[in-house]
Amino acid sequence: MPLLEVQDLTLHYATPKGPVRAVDGVSFALEAGGEVLGLIGESGSGKTSLGMALMRLLPKNIARYEGSVCFQGREVTTLPEAELRRSLRWKGISMVFQGAMNAFNPVLRVGDQVAERMLLEGVPKPQARKEVERLLERVGLPAEVYGRYPHELSGGMKQRVVIAMALALKPPLVILDEPTSALDVIVQAQIVNLLKDLKRDLGLSMLFITHDPALACDLCDRIAVMYGGQIREQGSLEALLTHPLDPYTQGLLASIPQLHSDTQPGFLRGAPPDLINPPAGCRFQERCPYVFDACKKPPELLEPAPGHQVRCWLYHPDYRAAGLPQPALSARTPTPLR
Repeated sequence: MPLLEVQDLTLHYATPKGPVRAVDGVSFALEAGGEVLGLIGESGSGKTSLGMALMRLLPKNIARYEGSVCFQGREVTTLPEAELRRSLRWKGISMVFQGAMNAFNPVLRVGDQVAERMLLEGVPKPQARKEVERLLERVGLPAEVYGRYPHELSGGMKQRVVIAMALALKPPLVILDEPTSALDVIVQAQIVNLLKDLKRDLGLSMLFITHDPALACDLCDRIAVMYGGQIREQGSLEALLTHPLDPYTQGLLASIPQLHSDTQPGFLRGAPPDLINPPAGCRFQERCPYVFDACKKPPELLEPAPGHQVRCWLYHPDYRAAGLPQPALSARTPTPLR
């Protein structure tokens, strides 16, 4: 049984203009023991909303929240709120939020903020302090950082403290929402290397949300590409980066500059769809170079190769047999950070 299994998860936000379809029928699975699934896509594609939906951290303006989120055999969407707080959040699934470096209380020492959740679990304060110091060393910081205030730390140090906070109760799954977006490239590489160490040493499974495929290819085992609130393509890292099937995935990878190539980066024309009034059929049709009549219908999630899924009519047996043009496979692989 997978550690996390998501089936047809839907999350819509209510607005005066109509519901925003932030997450629309998303399905995927994540294995225990250190598997990392990378969730990539443009800003506004629904990645952060998906992470929040998995932990049921929902705002008040929810128009629709349904589907299945099964974690370690338990259904999260119907779990009572008290049980959710007591046994799932931070114990089973923890989350490093986007912009978390600015989430510290400026008048409390960072060590006390990391230890807070342990104290709520009844851990004696001296024991909690020792555990926090151990965690700080685990993420590459000296134990003395426990007594510092947030303004005394650099951006990279704050990010390491936030990761330590997420590991405080030893959860088997951590959701990381753009954990390196506010950091320079050198510190980004250090944080990614830290996450690789945690994956290897602790067997920590992760959902790694990012808009940067280069980061994803250095850390993740599998990749899911999200667009317009839906997963467009998912598969193994090697299959998706060397043989992307979906036209959106191809455009996304082609837009990345290559360090050791004279090939100029491409670009995706147009803009992401309006999630209040998305296109009636394929949500990528207005930007796709291969659009044809079938794209006026919502595409199915097909599996043209074992373990490699794509949401595109070009791979439906009826249209492949008709000899319609197929997207050219791309061998452009992002240069990973080291």
